[in-house]
Amino acid sequence: MLKMPIFGHKTDSMFKIVLLLTPVYVTLFWTIVLNMENRHNNDRARLFLGKFMLFAFILYFSHFLFFYPFAEIYLYIDPLYQYASLLVYPLFYIYVRLLTVDESFKLTKHFKYLALPSLFFSVYLIGILISPQENYQTLITDYENSPWNFLKIVLTGMKLLFLIQVILCVTGNTILLKKYKYSAGQYYSDIEDSRIYKAELLNLCIILIGISSFVLGMLGRDFFFAEPVALAIASLVFSSLLFVIGLLGNVQKVVNPTYETDSTKEQTEALATDQEIEYFKAEVPKKILHLFVNDKIYLNSKLTIRDVAQIAGTNRTYVSNFINTRFNQNFCSFVNHYRLEELERTITEYPQYNNNTLAELCGFGSVDSMKRTVNTSYGIAYSEWRKGLLAKIGKPQDNLKAKA
Repeated sequence: MLKMPIFGHKTDSMFKIVLLLTPVYVTLFWTIVLNMENRHNNDRARLFLGKFMLFAFILYFSHFLFFYPFAEIYLYIDPLYQYASLLVYPLFYIYVRLLTVDESFKLTKHFKYLALPSLFFSVYLIGILISPQENYQTLITDYENSPWNFLKIVLTGMKLLFLIQVILCVTGNTILLKKYKYSAGQYYSDIEDSRIYKAELLNLCIILIGISSFVLGMLGRDFFFAEPVALAIASLVFSSLLFVIGLLGNVQKVVNPTYETDSTKEQTEALATDQEIEYFKAEVPKKILHLFVNDKIYLNSKLTIRDVAQIAGTNRTYVSNFINTRFNQNFCSFVNHYRLEELERTITEYPQYNNNTLAELCGFGSVDSMKRTVNTSYGIAYSEWRKGLLAKIGKPQDNLKAKA
């Protein structure tokens, strides 16, 4: 028989059961949300994060079965638990690749990250089937004191592989995010979308989960049978980190959305004569500037560089190079320069407008984006900047009805 955790009073026991189930609830919630919300908009990165949450759900549901109150059932699902534990970090690394370098998940392309977990799972499962049942049960109930045999060697190898995967995943994520840190600013016009701090926080959360998993693995399961409070604390830690991962991942946009889908790039490169090329180089910049100065395309809060390229009849790379070279700015800064000018004009003309109205009228995605843009561009808080602007036109802030 498997050992069962020793809990105290019935109420205390029920409380600990709830804590044990907390990471199960969290991962199940985000599995549903990430898969359902992003199915229709075809957001492949978020959809894939939903798959990560699915395997995390399997992992923590298995934990629950092992500790309380269905420990015997765990014997039948331990191989699945071991497989899920080996898959979560490669899956998260693939998710970060979908944010940075890969347009979509393809099994033929990404299976190399899943091959070793699948191989160890297969070998472990075969070992269970051909080994005496008592050997397997002893391994699960008392790993430290179980005799060395084929199953223990394989399981030890899986534990070592898990540690290696944590290190490789975290290192790979850090390299990718650092390499493409500035790519979002060359694509999105919303300053919130151009920043990758959410992706960096996601990586920090997975680092903390890896460290916690390693520490708990070193303590061993027997420790938590004797210390149910420690088990509850561990569940809360994992639940909190997983919830943050789901929350951040649900709003994190692709960091490096440079996938060229419009056909204008090929059409441009196929220009037949030098005269046509010179005409193209002369006219497209005029079209781009006309879109901002006359058409006020920047009032579209969801504007991307691809939108500008399609309207101007060119490709994303050309627009990016033109803005970078001509104005020494990335796309996000360039667009928000016009939005800030529009904001200043609007406040001067309609000082009674509140911040929500101003953000909507001037092309900002939200009030937070508007405030952050002002702070980034001028180095002062939005409230101070607005107060100074109103003081110039003789309308003190205190006499206005504008709301933060």
